[in-house]
Order: sequence, then C-alpha cells, then structure tokens
Amino acid sequence: MAQHVTLIATAAMGLESVVASEVRQLGYEVEVDNGKVIFDAPISAIPRCNLWLRSADRIKLQAGRFHAVTFDELFEKTKALPWESFITENGEFPVSGKSVKSELYSVPDCQAIVKKAIVERLKLKYGIAGNLPETGALFKIEVALHKDEAILTIDTSGSGLHKRGYRISQGEAPLKETLAAALILLTNWKPDYPLIDPFCGSGTIPIEAALIGQNIAPGFNRSFASEEWGWIRNKYWNDAFEEVEDKADYDQPLAIMGTDIDQNMAAAAKENAMEAGLGDLISWKQMNVKDLSIQNENGYLIGNPPYGKRIGNQEGAADIYQHLGRIMTNHPSWSVYILTAFEDFEKEYGQKATKKRKLFNGFIQTNYYQYFGAKQ
Repeated sequence: MAQHVTLIATAAMGLESVVASEVRQLGYEVEVDNGKVIFDAPISAIPRCNLWLRSADRIKLQAGRFHAVTFDELFEKTKALPWESFITENGEFPVSGKSVKSELYSVPDCQAIVKKAIVERLKLKYGIAGNLPETGALFKIEVALHKDEAILTIDTSGSGLHKRGYRISQGEAPLKETLAAALILLTNWKPDYPLIDPFCGSGTIPIEAALIGQNIAPGFNRSFASEEWGWIRNKYWNDAFEEVEDKADYDQPLAIMGTDIDQNMAAAAKENAMEAGLGDLISWKQMNVKDLSIQNENGYLIGNPPYGKRIGNQEGAADIYQHLGRIMTNHPSWSVYILTAFEDFEKEYGQKATKKRKLFNGFIQTNYYQYFGAKQ
C-alpha cells in the first residue's frame, strides 16, 4: 500500500475556497476545482480530514483518473488499477456514477462496466473462483465522467460530513451544518466577541460557532466508513482522536445567543446543543427579531432568516429585514452577515452590503450579505 494517497474534499458551489483554507490549515497543499479541493497527503490525513473539516461535504479517495471514450477503454483502465490495495477480500463495493459532456453518457452502463472490471481484478488478486462475498466493510465507489475524463473515487466518510450527530430536532428548512460552519468561517469572528443568531431555528449556526470557538472537531461525535478499512492503521485513527482532544479548548468562554420567534424551535435548538455536548455554553431564547436588543459594544450577528420561499411569504420577510436594519443601524460597530434569497434584501434592510457572495442553500441560490462593523 502506498504511503500517500490523493484525496478529494467535495464542496458546495461557492465554498471551495473555504474548504481549501481548512485543508491548508491541516498542513496539506491543495488544488482547487469546481465543487472540490484535491490534495496529496499521507494516509493519516483520511482520519484527520474527516474529523476536522467543517465546511466540506465528503472526503473521497481518488483511486484512478484517466481518459476514456469507449466502454472497452473504461473497462481495461479500471481493471488496471490496484483495487486490492483498497478493497478487502470481503469488502462491499457498490458503484454509483455521473456523466457530463462525455462520449460515455449512459451512467448505468458505466457503473456496470466499472463494477465488472473491479470484480475481475479482485477475483484474480484474491484467487476467488466464485462470487465475491461483499459481506465486509463498505467501499462506496463513484465513476465520474467529465469531458471524457474518468475519475474513480472511494468515499471515506460514509454519511455526509454535515451529519455531525447532534441534530435530534429540526424545523421545516434546516440549514446544513457544513454551510452554517462556512458562514462563520467567512467572517472574522473570534470567540472573545459576542455572536447572535436571531433566526436560529434548530440552532445550527450558534452550535457550529461554539464548536469553532472552542476548537472542537466537528466529527468528534460520529463514525466514518473508513474506520472499518483494515489498511488504515488503528494508530492513525487513535492519533487523530488524540489530536482532537488535545486541541479542544473547553475553557474558552463564549457569548453566543440563538433566538427564534417559535418557542418550539428555541427549545429544539437547546436540545441539539445539549446533544453536541455544549450544555449551557449557548443562550437560547424565544423572541421576535423586532425585540432584539444589542447590549455589547462590539459583536457579530449571523443569520439565515426566512426568504419568503420555503417558509413564510415575501411581505413577512421584507418586514423582518426592515426591522433588523433599523435595529442594527444603531450599532455600527457590529458586523452583520445575512444569508438570503430575497432579491431586494439591501433595499429593505436600508443599506448596501460591504460585500456579498453567491452561495447555494441546498438548491436555492442565495446571497451572503456582509456588513463589516466599524471596528472589524
């Protein structure tokens, strides 16, 4: 088994630079592409990246990359790859696929050919005459074709990295944990500054902020598919979990508050925070944004208010933005960050954003409006 592998951290559109920055902070050099960050790293990076990356969707291992315009070419080049270095004798390996602007456009056929090629390779290498058992660890394979280039990957994460393990309650349109973390990482917030989310819903932004504030790895409370892979030494996982514990700063005081107009959501947010092990580190309150009162001189407001699309209506959303704008005008030292798909947000808020960034909340195109405080 090679000591270094090529890894791909997948990213939601618009968050590639955030994911790349996180990977660099772990000590790896990266190449940034649409929807992904590619990097060569030692095998020990698989546990570390799964545990630490806050804004990435998944960590995939690149098993091969080649040009293919015929099914024979796809079969032979797939079979030539050293699958026995990754997939155990009894490993389960379903194959998914996608194809964009490629000669090989039939995804089901591509999946079947890749599966057959891997089966033949493994049967030959393991000396198996009959069917492969596929009763062991899971190795989810994807064949992705783009402009006739095939990239074959194995998913190391299992469930998406947004599934931190703390969400036991949620509302109608919960914000993905990875996006919530990215919204915070796109600010200059530091844990010694107050942070308020006046539209907290199930509490994702305040919870992710608390994890960032105390440097708690987002994957500490869940498992990963690659934990079952025998070729990743237990030492790598043990070292990674030890690093997580050593770097956590549980003594860092936090001034984080989440409020919501719905009392049930405020209660749900508190439940989720407890599940995350954050206890009473975050303050939760049922409150209409119209009643928001800013007490501290400096701070950050980060929110994902109703857009008038999935929840509420356009008139209600406009009213919320107007009230928020009037309140925050009186606190120019505060930085305000709002994610919304509402097209006339700046008009209703009453101020042009210092900066805005296009992001996707699920399939909804949004803008992240950023108002830098006077002392930021």
